Amino acid sequence: MLIEAYQKLVKLVQEAEADIQKAAGGNKAAGTRARKAMQDVKNAAQEIRTSIIEVRDAPPA
Repeated sequence: MLIEAYQKLVKLVQEAEADIQKAAGGNKAAGTRARKAMQDVKNAAQEIRTSIIEVRDAPPA
């Protein structure tokens, strides 16, 4: 679960790269897409943090 969530995060960052570059060049529509992508990245990172805490606090098998 944790590895899959990390891979999802990496994919989201990679997909956002083009829009971020366009936004840096002044493209307003790309800026909107980049902000949405960064919100998705934030949410994915939070899922990973939650999963790590669950793994840490799980009783030893």
